Amino acid sequence: MAIADMVGSTSTSIPASTSKAKPKPERLPITVEKPTPYTFDLGHLLALDPNPLILSNDTSLNAALTATARDGAQSLLNQLLTTCTITSTTRDGILLSLPPRTTLLPRFKPLPAPKQPTKWELFARKKGIGKYNKKLGSGGGSAEAERRKKLVYDEASGEWVPRWGYKGKTKGRGE
Repeated sequence: MAIADMVGSTSTSIPASTSKAKPKPERLPITVEKPTPYTFDLGHLLALDPNPLILSNDTSLNAALTATARDGAQSLLNQLLTTCTITSTTRDGILLSLPPRTTLLPRFKPLPAPKQPTKWELFARKKGIGKYNKKLGSGGGSAEAERRKKLVYDEASGEWVPRWGYKGKTKGRGE
């Protein structure tokens, strides 16, 4: 074709031999069929496949593992989209609410050992000093015990007043 012919026409055709477009890969099915169904823990986004991995002579291990991983991910997505509630907000976009976790996972590290008491804490516990004193109104104790020690109930006014000091119980009410 000449350039003059191409300018006048509105469409041109390219021969198939010069096109280097790749053919589209075939789409894999959305549903996954297995002899034993998967078990799911959607709170952890976990899909457990109890089926054994069957390798034939013509497939490689990598291809079989890729296909199994793809089937597991597809079934997990199917389960999420069918069972979990989907909410749409303007601020966050589309949210998928996960259910509570059902599988208990072990801790990575063991529980920390309880802290050893100091020499002062051992002495205070032995003597009943400070927070280890169980008697209210005695020398040590909690802040509530200290408050009770400093306040006394006045029957005439019907409220708690300081035992001593400004507006205390020991002050004369003759003013």
